[in-house]
Amino acid sequence: MVPVERVGLVVHGGKETAHAAARVVRRWAAVHEVPCIDIDVWDELDGHRLNAREEAARAGNPDLIVTVGGDGTFLRGVRVAGPIGALVLGVNVGRVGFLTEVGTHDLTTALDAVHRGEMTVDPRMMLTMRSSRPLEIPKGMEAVLRYGRGPMLPPPHVRPGLKSEAGWGVPLDVLALNDVVVEKLARDRQASLAVYVGGKLFASYSADALIVASSTGSTAYSFSAGGPIVSPHLDALVFTPVAAHMVFNRSVVLDSSQQVGILVLEHSGQVAISVDGQLRGVLGPGDWISVYGAPKRSKLVRLSAPDFLGKVRDRFGLVDSAAALADGHPPAYAPNKPMPPDLAHPGPVEE
Repeated sequence: MVPVERVGLVVHGGKETAHAAARVVRRWAAVHEVPCIDIDVWDELDGHRLNAREEAARAGNPDLIVTVGGDGTFLRGVRVAGPIGALVLGVNVGRVGFLTEVGTHDLTTALDAVHRGEMTVDPRMMLTMRSSRPLEIPKGMEAVLRYGRGPMLPPPHVRPGLKSEAGWGVPLDVLALNDVVVEKLARDRQASLAVYVGGKLFASYSADALIVASSTGSTAYSFSAGGPIVSPHLDALVFTPVAAHMVFNRSVVLDSSQQVGILVLEHSGQVAISVDGQLRGVLGPGDWISVYGAPKRSKLVRLSAPDFLGKVRDRFGLVDSAAALADGHPPAYAPNKPMPPDLAHPGPVEE
């Protein structure tokens, strides 16, 4: 790995602890003579909200994005980093910190390690989408919905180099690390949505929302809606209905080669399209989107060996069964090394 040449800094503006940590990053960059540019993901330029490529270009296309905040701030940094392939280091000053990597007390040490290349890159599958028409946000939606804690992001542009094709829709320039959500707008009216997998009808739902999550996003909104926890190192799409008015309300896990199409039925109300928690458009009856794996992966910085299930246990406050513990406490698993070949490389052997 080459040393860090340019840092982009995304900071949660509402927390003093985040501002203090950001000052540490700026001091570190100054000492190492590395340009450090603040990226305001809510900023406007010439009267319009910037998209991810514009934000990255204005920051000089940094090779490292440092986010200081919680998981929401981290997702904003990933949005900017995605199109340019930048690394993302998350500093946690939030409440959960499922995606972030380091605390404020380890910040300088972490930056030194990244600068020396003493870290690993955790590549995560992202989602992208096509739609039957370009996404639009009607006037007045921000005041009505108040999505998030900042201004709404703009509708995504058409992806560079790709064109709209009859029957396949408009390729949108958007990346999601966690999920794409289709949800009802009116509280008193369900969304009526048909779901297609690989172009074939799977089921029609009357529901509050439908979530298409990546494996990384399986521990976010999808999990709160009853979806499964999926290892982030498994490339998969997790489809989860929210408050479905039907007997079948289970999640479906698909492999990354498949697409999930969602059609707004003829007499349904309008639906909002959210990407990683941010409203990006509104669709009506007859409109559709198709969600599928993006060609690029996000590059998350890891300074130690990932312990995904350990983080699940810690962040979700899992408590062992009292009945089980009455029969004995589980010992630490520490067998002798080296590991046998069949355990070191489990699974079928390619012939």
